[in-house]
Amino acid sequence: MTRTLPAHDTTALDDAAGILSRGGLVAVPTETVYGLAADAMRGEAVARIYEAKGRPRFNPLIVHVDSLARAEQLIELNQTGRRLAAAFWPGPLTLVAPLRADAGVADLVTAGLETLAVRWPDSEALTGLVARLDRPLAAPSANRSGAVSPTRAAHVLESLGGRIDLILDGGPCRVGLESTIVDVTGAQPVLLRPGGVTRAALETVCGPLASASPAPDRPSAPGQLSSHYAPKAPVRLNATRHHPGEGFLAFGKPPEGVGFDVINLSERSDLAEAAERLFSALRRLDERFSAIAVAPIPDEGLGEAINDRLRRAAADRTNTR
Repeated sequence: MTRTLPAHDTTALDDAAGILSRGGLVAVPTETVYGLAADAMRGEAVARIYEAKGRPRFNPLIVHVDSLARAEQLIELNQTGRRLAAAFWPGPLTLVAPLRADAGVADLVTAGLETLAVRWPDSEALTGLVARLDRPLAAPSANRSGAVSPTRAAHVLESLGGRIDLILDGGPCRVGLESTIVDVTGAQPVLLRPGGVTRAALETVCGPLASASPAPDRPSAPGQLSSHYAPKAPVRLNATRHHPGEGFLAFGKPPEGVGFDVINLSERSDLAEAAERLFSALRRLDERFSAIAVAPIPDEGLGEAINDRLRRAAADRTNTR
């Protein structure tokens, strides 16, 4: 049975740390989405993440730390990586860099790669657990693999109840989209996944970002599979008209003819508000309708990350692994 405890309670955090020290799994709130945490240095604990989520083992994990110093025990950061870390940590940015030979993380975390994805989150619960254990934590999103990411404790319980030991309930996540992932292994940084830090903000610090292949055969970081973040219902993008029987995900003014069928990401066309509401809105429409239509969303600022998630939600699932 999966228990739920308040994330800001010291006794609950001590309980969670004890579970993690024994190789268990704990769902933890962050500013982005809820993560499914395990000791990144214990292979059997990391294997439980893959089993609970039904996650393909070729898909690497993000490791979470509580300081730049701990990050640099795991990866070799170049000057660009340090500039980005100084500007955006703690926060919704993940850096992919060469794995140190003595890092000690389980092989399953990297999926056999020579790089590691690391983030210092703006989350007292997750960084508090890292500090209690004095060990980094692997923590992908706390949901079944490929499904809509959880932004509330109830979403975690619905998806993983009975599969994990504990959920720390910190209320709704304030960013609502996963972290931006940037590869800093080469001379030019590469945007692997748009997310909670915008491309424009990053480029003010590190200069132009290269773009990754849209669907690599072997992911170098999470969130790169062509079909991901997907509800059960098929998703139709850039919809300007509502079809009978569809749930409609609006942005700004909805089209004529939709009433109770619509959820508006932001009536005032605010991309930050839309990002925070995206996954909860998809879940609510998925519960009520057999198909979902989504209004056009500007592909700028946080809109780049929102549209990335929506394209993957709408992708053909017939050949996904």
